[in-house]
Amino acid sequence: MAPYLNETESTPSSNTQAPLFTVQSPNVTYSDDAILSKYVYRQTKVTKSSNGAYVATPKETVYDFKVERKVGRVGMMLVGWGGNNGSTVTAGIIANRQGLSWDTREGTQSANYYGSMVMSSTVKLGTDSDTGKEVYVPFNELLPMVNPNELIVGGWDISGMNIAESMDRAGVLEPTLKQMVRKEMAQMVPLPSIYYPDFIAANQESRADNILEGSKACTEHLEKIRADIREFKSKHSLDKIIVQWTANTERYAEIIPGINDTADNLLKSIESGHAEIAPSTIFATACILENAPFINGSPQNTFVPGVIALAEKHNAFIGGDDFKSGQTKMKSALVDFLINAGIKVKSLASYNHLGNNDGRNLSAPSQFRSKEISKSNVVDDMVAANHILYEEGEHPDHTVVIKYMPSVGDNKRALDEYYAEIFMGGHQTINMFNICEDSLLASPLIIDLVLIAELMTRVQWRENGAEDAEFKGFHSVLSVLSYMLKAPLTPPGTPVVNALSKQRNALINIFRACVGLEPENDMTLEHKLF
Repeated sequence: MAPYLNETESTPSSNTQAPLFTVQSPNVTYSDDAILSKYVYRQTKVTKSSNGAYVATPKETVYDFKVERKVGRVGMMLVGWGGNNGSTVTAGIIANRQGLSWDTREGTQSANYYGSMVMSSTVKLGTDSDTGKEVYVPFNELLPMVNPNELIVGGWDISGMNIAESMDRAGVLEPTLKQMVRKEMAQMVPLPSIYYPDFIAANQESRADNILEGSKACTEHLEKIRADIREFKSKHSLDKIIVQWTANTERYAEIIPGINDTADNLLKSIESGHAEIAPSTIFATACILENAPFINGSPQNTFVPGVIALAEKHNAFIGGDDFKSGQTKMKSALVDFLINAGIKVKSLASYNHLGNNDGRNLSAPSQFRSKEISKSNVVDDMVAANHILYEEGEHPDHTVVIKYMPSVGDNKRALDEYYAEIFMGGHQTINMFNICEDSLLASPLIIDLVLIAELMTRVQWRENGAEDAEFKGFHSVLSVLSYMLKAPLTPPGTPVVNALSKQRNALINIFRACVGLEPENDMTLEHKLF
């Protein structure tokens, strides 16, 4: 396999460029190797008194954070590299690395990372001490992060097409741009992947010409994927690899006691070739054992309890599920707005039709069910947060329909109706028609997930005052990735947050804590207390 390689750089990035800002505080220390900060985490704990009234008690916990400053050389391996998303994100990285511009019907277009929160959004740093104006910095300047132009890209696919041919098959990018990146992408050939016909739609069989022998789980498949990861890392002198599932949606796997419920049972079931071990679960297991963070970009339940337990046992990072790119991102923002405005959403109806291979695979009932589940639970936490509008157990009616329409290709049509109850029994209906260029929305999310997951491998913490204690990493389940995912995976027993603004604020404020800054707030008391 010939991966994407930044030919202008043969050694790992030292990340020695001076930061855009530094924090001047006795709680923050910079060295060549790390940023050390002391951070006061403030919460409000609530108890209920005997008379039913709530008692709110402020609580403070002091943490030490440590962030390694050297990024090193990073690889991104994609499962389903030859799909629409894999070929599109690869072409995008090449175009940005080379600074390409190309002609379109609307004029000259230049490569960019629009749609990437990390690369194309800003965060408030503070207020200018002279003018009082707010100062904003790029998101990716908060902490040392990977430059996506320097990512080394490779991966697996059940189709043996080279990535240039896959790009043509996807039909996403402009012909003039494709010609500019074709020579490099034609050298990229995916590694053979796992193909268990029972887990994806039968209409995918014609693509499966680049597969490992065997149609069910086995130790040989697990060890081959592990070896692929080690070889890729060694061949390209990588410091770490992030693996991401960008392949087809699988059907849900059954959770069976004694089979996939514990780490040991999972490994035994792989060895015995149990029929309920999915390909994505094999990849996740291989990554955990190789200490390569694994992110699931599709809606199936890759992370059965045994996988989560295995990740915790090995202190390995996992994250998922399902890219949140278009319709669902709008839903999680709009429903959050309506409920916070005191408007009672009564029903949500979502209809999609699309013509890419994702749509073709989802035309099978078992695969559609996986997608339906991930799309249907995105408002649960917002509803549960408002007991004025919703009684316990009450929930808006919610339906999701997806139809395969080949002629529209990657330009997915998403139609949504939001039906709500307003003042004095009145009603409000919001209808939205959204044309989503599916892969062009998903590809920046793939980049964001890799960049943030890589950063989290360099972030450690301990409780302040425990100087003799070793720093340790965050929990194996990377819930900080929630902003980019429809059905965010969270550590067992912890709440799921789907509200888009909360997800972004959590991510930003964790990063701010790592450099000793207070959470973002919009009080602006300095402009109000006159």
